[in-house]
Amino acid sequence: MHPDTRKLLRTGLAIFGTGVLAALLTATLFGGIGRQGPHTNSGWLALILAMGCLPTGFLTLILAFMKLYGDRHR
Repeated sequence: MHPDTRKLLRTGLAIFGTGVLAALLTATLFGGIGRQGPHTNSGWLALILAMGCLPTGFLTLILAFMKLYGDRHR
């Protein structure tokens, strides 16, 4: 595996993991989510973090896996 592919995988996993952790914290520790959104200010901040990190991390992981696939077939 090339160093740049490894760096992409690590970065994608870190961003996606941060989003998952923020979403879990929003749903559990920070008061949960009701019909009108999270119940606390911390819940809102964690929700915004999750909404930013989950798509970005997912797209970074897709890029990393496609690069890994391309590296394997060269």
